Amino acid sequence: MSTYETLLVDTDDRVAIITLNRPDVRNAINAQVQADLRAALGELRDDDSVGIVVITGAGEKAFAAGADIGQLQHYDLHAGLTSSMQRLYDELEAFEKPTIAAVNGYALGGGCELAMACDLRIAAATARFGLPETNLSVLPGAGGTQRMSRLVGEGLAIDLILTGRMLDAGEALRAGLVTRVTEPDQLLATARQVAAAILAKGPLAVRLAKLVIRTGMDADRRTGLVVEQLAQSLLYTTADKREGAESFLAKRTPEWSGR
Repeated sequence: MSTYETLLVDTDDRVAIITLNRPDVRNAINAQVQADLRAALGELRDDDSVGIVVITGAGEKAFAAGADIGQLQHYDLHAGLTSSMQRLYDELEAFEKPTIAAVNGYALGGGCELAMACDLRIAAATARFGLPETNLSVLPGAGGTQRMSRLVGEGLAIDLILTGRMLDAGEALRAGLVTRVTEPDQLLATARQVAAAILAKGPLAVRLAKLVIRTGMDADRRTGLVVEQLAQSLLYTTADKREGAESFLAKRTPEWSGR
């Protein structure tokens, strides 16, 4: 792997862990973080030895405490229309391999939006989530207005965005914003356990399941069902489908080929 100015990237046993490495500013997401994250994802996309990506933050205080406010004061109409962070998070959401946000502390603003762009969110018990952009007379413009409402419902999303209040880990779990809460010292171990469970499944099925779910969320029910049917039909033609059935009947561990 390449080295990055603002990230640490470690790969082991088909799991890549990207750590936002600016703990002195609570891992605030500036232009360099965005550039590094885009480059790292591009490299991991093409690395066949990596099957899943985990994103976390350095230190104990923050996953990512939002965008860099020092840069925000220079944003103008052009920056808003360019929306580089929104485009980056769209790329993350569409990333072919599963992604997990291991949220180790504050996930605010752009940090919360980063976590929501991942497929799964696992929180340390000390994690806090919020979209406080209205305090600065802006709104969550990196997908926050759309992803939050899809994850927790319109009513709670409006409450969180208009008031800027935070959810603790337990509230986030009950709201559906995260799927698991663990002790801080077990966060990455839990993320690795979840990653191992996903990696044990048929890789084509995992990839298409993610695609079908994402597509269906932005379509009507009938369209979603048609996409599901077509994806299933495609999987029926694969060597991995045959291997899945044969290994199950033979009571052995499947050997996936990704074909």
